[in-house]
Amino acid sequence: MLRSTRTVQLTEGSIFKALIKLAMPIIGTSFVQMAYGLVDMIWVGRLGSGAVAAVGTSGFFTWLANAFIVIPRIGAEVGVAQSTGRQDRAGVEKAIRHSLQLIFVLAVLYATVIAVFRGPLLGFYRLGPEIQGMASTYLAIICLGMPFFAINPVFTAIFNGSGDSTTPFRINTLGLVTNMILDPILIFGLGPIPRLEVAGAALATVLSQLLATTVFILEARRRPELFAGLRLFAKPDWGYLRDMFTMGLPMSVQSALYTLISMGIARIISAWGPLAIAVQRVGSQIESISWMTGGGFQSAMSAFSGQNYGARRGRRVYRGYFVGLGIVSGVGLSATALLVFAARPLISIFLHEPEAIALGADYLRIIGVSQLPQVVELFTAGAFIGLGRTSPPSVVGISLNALRIPAALILSATALGLDGVWWTISVSSILKGVILSSWYLRFMNTNPEMLSLRAENTAQEGAA
Repeated sequence: MLRSTRTVQLTEGSIFKALIKLAMPIIGTSFVQMAYGLVDMIWVGRLGSGAVAAVGTSGFFTWLANAFIVIPRIGAEVGVAQSTGRQDRAGVEKAIRHSLQLIFVLAVLYATVIAVFRGPLLGFYRLGPEIQGMASTYLAIICLGMPFFAINPVFTAIFNGSGDSTTPFRINTLGLVTNMILDPILIFGLGPIPRLEVAGAALATVLSQLLATTVFILEARRRPELFAGLRLFAKPDWGYLRDMFTMGLPMSVQSALYTLISMGIARIISAWGPLAIAVQRVGSQIESISWMTGGGFQSAMSAFSGQNYGARRGRRVYRGYFVGLGIVSGVGLSATALLVFAARPLISIFLHEPEAIALGADYLRIIGVSQLPQVVELFTAGAFIGLGRTSPPSVVGISLNALRIPAALILSATALGLDGVWWTISVSSILKGVILSSWYLRFMNTNPEMLSLRAENTAQEGAA
């Protein structure tokens, strides 16, 4: 059994240490979640390209599920963080209860719709009867486990909001290890266990997610400061749910549109053939290291600003942003140096044809320019989310992501060619980081509530 870790107060002590200690396990959890798909693909790849296409296509629908998961996830993280900062036990219980109720209902509804209509949905991709049959089987099994797939990020958000990011990291890692063990056994068979192929990959994923959910529940029973008195079957407060939807919906829309826009960009890239697609896939995996690191600090800053905002420590929220900005700037500059100056050696690890290496090196150098603004955008989004203000990051993200498609079409038609697509992605990331960070600083220096909180803290410190 995992060792219990109590709620961590982020309203006092070293800001630097608090952000680092909170962010590291979250970053680890992000890599664990990415590894689920990679492990599946490694083993499924041995079944042939048809099986890979089936699992890859089905994976789009689990990716799209993140659009509805984000609503209760943000509701849990922000609600728990702010209530913890206020030392409001009833508020913590309310945030946890409503986020768990909401995610269960949304997961069941989404899984039901996808399961019922998976035939026509998969038919859109024109995979052919054999591959579509494998994809349909895989997706049907994943739909059965959708409640577990969806509830684990919400449990993770609950613990993160309380200042404890280590517990979800351990539990999600346990799920990954289980998936790594089950994948070859269920895909290829072992002893009395039959060879299930694609269905085995889906079953391994569902069972590992079920195990993680079970351990989260067992851990919750050992955490009375968070879960004592939790009435999961109590009638929900519809006003509270409406507020949760209002807060999470902008990020939900952003997540869904990002998925669709990425598909549009992939369609544009496909005009340059499979080599260009492979370069973009591999390059984005390399780049994801800095993206996931920035995402870890986003969640850390969300919990930090949420707790301190709840505790009415506006000055600490403000100071925390600059401390965190210094940390993520180091991450962004390091990523830029690595991608720009070591582009060819990095891409050569994964691609070996000279033409692919040349294309991949161009991709990494161009994308590398945007790494600092990208991590700044992610971190700043976390600062906004912790305050319960999700509209600014969503407005900036949606508008500039949407511009990628027309900009890519225009630039790729010039002498830049394929590089025009890469520059579109890079420049839009730069603009998002600059605009969102400027918006946050303006908000902190003009919003009456934040100015009042900072003045109140200054007066308190002066009196002390």
